[in-house]
Amino acid sequence: MATWFECKVKYDKLNENGQQKTVTEPYLVDALSFTEAEARIIEEITPFISGEFKVTAVKRTNIAEIFWNEDGDRWYKVKVNFITIDEKTAVEKKTANYIIVQASDFKSAYDNFMEGMKGTMSDFEIAQINETPLMDVYKEDLGGDKETKE
Repeated sequence: MATWFECKVKYDKLNENGQQKTVTEPYLVDALSFTEAEARIIEEITPFISGEFKVTAVKRTNIAEIFWNEDGDRWYKVKVNFITIDEKTAVEKKTANYIIVQASDFKSAYDNFMEGMKGTMSDFEIAQINETPLMDVYKEDLGGDKETKE
């Protein structure tokens, strides 16, 4: 199971009107520790940012899973409650989980979430879907092969 860390990166960004503005953008990184998360975000964003930048925060998140969709350019956080019934007391219990969904709009976020949940044996309900400020999500490269963009 992946451990996801939110890393905030501060740097000077060039606006559409040509002015430089200091921005802080959040990214999600799959890592084993805070140190690895910081090293990974530096490695991942270095090719995309010219000039100096600083990792201002690294925090562990409560993300259970990520549903990917290459057509999506935004990230949505879905709070899903899994419903179980206690056999002894017959009381319904809801356990909240958070899933990040890549989508282009709210409707496709819902559709991508439902597609990802196909085959789930547990009963669940969607408590909320919110667009996140995440700029990008970087999963661990287990094969050791970095994709090269030519």
